[in-house]
Amino acid sequence: MKMKKYITIIILCLVIISCKESKKAVTPTEPGQPSVIDVTSLESNTKDVKKYTKTITANELQEMLYIYASDEFEGRDTGEPGQKKAVEYLKNKYKALEVAPGNNGDYFQKVPSTFFRQGSGIKDSENVLAFIEGSEKPEEVLVLSAHLDHVGMDAEGNVFNGADDDGSGTVALLEIAEAFKKAVKDGKGPKRSILFLHVTGEEKGLYGSRYYSENPVYPLANTIADLNIDMIGRNDDAHLEDNNYVYLIGSDKLSTDLHNISSAVNAKFFEINLDYRYNADSDPNRFYYRSDHYNFAKKNIPIIFYFNGVHDDYHQISDTPDKINYPLLEKRTQLVFATAWELANRKDRPVVDKAETSEEK
Repeated sequence: MKMKKYITIIILCLVIISCKESKKAVTPTEPGQPSVIDVTSLESNTKDVKKYTKTITANELQEMLYIYASDEFEGRDTGEPGQKKAVEYLKNKYKALEVAPGNNGDYFQKVPSTFFRQGSGIKDSENVLAFIEGSEKPEEVLVLSAHLDHVGMDAEGNVFNGADDDGSGTVALLEIAEAFKKAVKDGKGPKRSILFLHVTGEEKGLYGSRYYSENPVYPLANTIADLNIDMIGRNDDAHLEDNNYVYLIGSDKLSTDLHNISSAVNAKFFEINLDYRYNADSDPNRFYYRSDHYNFAKKNIPIIFYFNGVHDDYHQISDTPDKINYPLLEKRTQLVFATAWELANRKDRPVVDKAETSEEK
């Protein structure tokens, strides 16, 4: 009798444990958050990733941003003199880095005034394109994007410096390009090509990225993904004391592969808090539709949007370089670089297993 009693107790315990495990397995995660992160799926050489990631530094990011978001650039309003100074700055930086022009020998892709909405008065503007050719699959292209423009000056002549929006993304692209170029010089350049795409007219309505997506220099069919950076230099109110976070938006919208690669890279090298709250389809902010990656997503190209959230200085004259959290900007830039490194060097490109069906509202 005692033996039967013990057996019954053991069976009951096993049933309870089984129920708990079953319940745990179906517990939903945050939008976009994988239930299991498989770091063994990564194909990059760990030593190389760590070596070139370390070349991205807060000091260099700060040095460039204090120039790019200075009053000299007059708020980088689309088509205006300050924006022209900005694109010349970017062109000269890429020349100094010995990163090739990305538009058939030209660093600029002209966006004509006629492309902007009728009656806007917006003048001709330029996207800036720089290019590192892949060593094994040069026809396949990974795009890294950030918008180069901001909102100019007010009637009193106050400059909207746009240090976070999107000076932070702009200088991040420059640092990432430098890291990849150092790898090239060491004989360890990316297997796929990388396009560093600085787009104009984002503040006017995502015009520069739309122009590129409708007039691509490299076939969209061979564009494997777009990693878009728009504001990664600050803390928002939800993370005032958290110096180890970034919002990820859109990583799982089109490609489960891309999302899982992104998560695995972070888990292996950084352990940054990847906050997916704005990735939800029900997000009232609709950030997924509000930056340049969306013009790639509309073409069914997988994307990731890196974002720090809005803050009190958003679109204010107080968005200045002295308020940037440079150690956090460094860490986020390194995350984008390591993700790009993995994507550029994997055997296979991310599989698009979902179609873009959402409509911008």
